[in-house]
Amino acid sequence: MSKHATPSGGNVINAVDLHKVYQLKGREVVALRGVSLHVPQGEIYGVVGPSGAGKSTLLRCINLLERPDRGEIWVDGRNLTALPPPQLRAARRGIGMIHQHFALLSSRTVAGNVAFPLEIAGVPRAERRRRVAELLELVGLADKAAAYPAQLSGGQKQRVGIARALAPRPTVLLSDEATSALDPATTASILDLLRDLNRELGLTILLITHEMDVVKRICDAVAIMDRGSVVETGRTVDLLRTPGSLLARSLFAPPPVSGDGVVTLTWVDQAEEPLISQLTRLFDVDVSILGGALEEVAGHAVGRLTVRITGERSAEALTYLTDRNVLVEEVP
Repeated sequence: MSKHATPSGGNVINAVDLHKVYQLKGREVVALRGVSLHVPQGEIYGVVGPSGAGKSTLLRCINLLERPDRGEIWVDGRNLTALPPPQLRAARRGIGMIHQHFALLSSRTVAGNVAFPLEIAGVPRAERRRRVAELLELVGLADKAAAYPAQLSGGQKQRVGIARALAPRPTVLLSDEATSALDPATTASILDLLRDLNRELGLTILLITHEMDVVKRICDAVAIMDRGSVVETGRTVDLLRTPGSLLARSLFAPPPVSGDGVVTLTWVDQAEEPLISQLTRLFDVDVSILGGALEEVAGHAVGRLTVRITGERSAEALTYLTDRNVLVEEVP
């Protein structure tokens, strides 16, 4: 791709054919193998995969803390990989970053930590104070301005980290395993805060995680990485309706039984439809429910049932479900 041509699609983040190799003890370790990623404006996009998959390397390449060996990074229509250092530093102010272990300055108060990037940018003191007060109110820490990091819980520390990342008014927020050091209840509250910020500020969020519950709770779209490559990508609800989806296999427990006539049924936002009773009435089949659940995934009600369908018209019954956007998969 020419460095003078903006990638199409209207995405805020475009990572194009990224390659990254590290030299480790005399051998090459390939961290990224031709990774491309396209994040639309205003979405929460998750990158998930096991340790060593290349997720954190990808995130560091997005804001050029690591420079890829090959490929391009476009953010807000600018090719960061082509910018000279002064312009790159300016462009990075539009990219916020929150970290797994908070990275707060222990000698500074909460207000001082949030103000730090504004001081570096030369923002006048009165304006800094107004911005810090506004941000602490936004993340629910208005009463902790004078506290020090050692006096805060893990969740409060991460809220300070989020407020600090938002101080320069970025359009993009990068999150590197921001909840992995937190307990489940605190994780849920931080994820809800990120979703609120996404909606209220129109903030585009790219988050790295190894936790499928994070994807399930807030991610509009997802890329699954393994050994330096993207092996599956798409909108979360679309992948749940895709046969053989790695995401669906990771989010849901395996079927409890198998055998002749056993299938899994997956549907999105159709909880009010009496699908099973319709099958028995229209096709005179017997339906045995062997397991299932109704869960919320990325704001959508997703149902998943394992059933055994028997009767002369069972094939017609399955076609009927497929025609109504229900994913039908045989259990081997």
